[in-house]
Amino acid sequence: MSNTDKPSMALFWGCFIALITTAFGFITRMFLLDDASITSDLLGLDDAEVGMFKGIQIWPFAISIILFSLIIDKVGYKFAMIFAATSQIIWGIMGIYGLSVADTNPELAKSMLFWGGLILALGNGTVEAFINPVVATLFDKEKTKWLNILHAGWPGGLVIAGVAVILMGGASWEVKLSLIFIPAVIYLVMLLRCQFPVQERVAAGVSYREMLGEFGFGGAAVVAILMFLQLDQAIPGYTKLWMTICAAMAIGLGVYTTSLGRPLMFILILLMTPLATTEIGTDGWISGIMANAVSFHAGWILIYTSLIMMVLRFYAGPIVHRFAPIPLLILSSVLAIAGLFALSGASGAVWIFVAATLYALGKTFFWPTMLGIVSEQTPRGGALTLNSVSGIGMLAVGVLGFPYIGALQEKKAVAEVAALEEAKNVPGLLTDGNISADALEDKSIYYNAIEYQSLKAEAVDALLENQDEKTKEAVAGAKAGSAQKALASMTRFPFIMLIAYVALYFYFKSRGGYKPLDVTSKVH
Repeated sequence: MSNTDKPSMALFWGCFIALITTAFGFITRMFLLDDASITSDLLGLDDAEVGMFKGIQIWPFAISIILFSLIIDKVGYKFAMIFAATSQIIWGIMGIYGLSVADTNPELAKSMLFWGGLILALGNGTVEAFINPVVATLFDKEKTKWLNILHAGWPGGLVIAGVAVILMGGASWEVKLSLIFIPAVIYLVMLLRCQFPVQERVAAGVSYREMLGEFGFGGAAVVAILMFLQLDQAIPGYTKLWMTICAAMAIGLGVYTTSLGRPLMFILILLMTPLATTEIGTDGWISGIMANAVSFHAGWILIYTSLIMMVLRFYAGPIVHRFAPIPLLILSSVLAIAGLFALSGASGAVWIFVAATLYALGKTFFWPTMLGIVSEQTPRGGALTLNSVSGIGMLAVGVLGFPYIGALQEKKAVAEVAALEEAKNVPGLLTDGNISADALEDKSIYYNAIEYQSLKAEAVDALLENQDEKTKEAVAGAKAGSAQKALASMTRFPFIMLIAYVALYFYFKSRGGYKPLDVTSKVH
């Protein structure tokens, strides 16, 4: 350990509860936005608008974690902690107030819920900005183990808050949203009393420029591209301005550091896109995807997989000692592929939960083990490199992952309807075995980076108007069941990771095996 002879367990558990709080905010707000009686009936939001409300609590997370990582050694961990807790409490107040006036002033309610989501995301990102370097510094000889234990707080919070919301049933959403106050106040009080350590990069005298150099132009370019895509979508009409700002940021950092960044760091940054999409992207969609496949609240699937993650991460020590980080990620990728594929075709509660178990085993160690690798391989990058992978992961899943998963579902719905025997008997629905152009809508996201076709609901309904009930039910069933089947297409994300981790395994093997680096080590 760098700064003290014995780690402060009060400090560790305060960080743990802070991460639980981020999960409370995430899942309670996601469940709220999945409640059609609130979003559609009360607030008059369509699905696209609901997607925007969900997205606003994702991508600002990345902005705050990266920005705070740049200044956290200057402003201090305690300041970041106070900012995070305050932001989470403010969201709770805004959300409760917004819902209380929704009947009389729905526009104000929508503003409170939308911008409150932004404030929540900034607070949640700041939590990760301070807890990751604090724990990596406290346990500098066992970083991967303790980062895995720390990140048991995320699924733990999903389980506690998710179960609470479901069991509260018909209780008002104002009461459900107030749950976030409990862990937020607890960790705020706990950590105000704690002495935070000096980050190992600072203690070793590694300069600020050297820290930025580990991230380099390559890392900054990835952030700049993702930020541009998000800003251009969220605030359209200023494309050239956003492009100029984001390009200047990346080029400026490259000129200042005269570094392209560590090649290994760049690879780890790129891997965070499929990783975050596999874990956070699927978790964010899973309730909606499985809603038509189960007779119970689909949120129980997320709670179940989160419970498995919590237990395995909390007892990560023996597993981390048994497997080196890269082999652990290889095994995780294989299990995630198997789990998603099995889940795409599972029917009946038993088989759905068996498939969900495989998926949970796969995704459990992805995030914290990647943080451990970054911390062990780029210690001179300090809080920036450690936190930037989390920030980029959240930015990537918010900008690319969520909409791409949605596009996969739309594509699958088109394919499933086209494959129906009953569809052949509907005049005008099919042309040469494919859905006719009149019943399809061509769509794209981010300058045609994501292209897909979706069914025109009104056109399909019009074609079915004079058909028998059996045909109508068959088409409706194909559309409803297509989302679950789209999970098979999502196996491409862990498959990409599998290939990359196998390549990294042989890379480290050629260098004598995987070994954590000391902060004094200089590697190019």
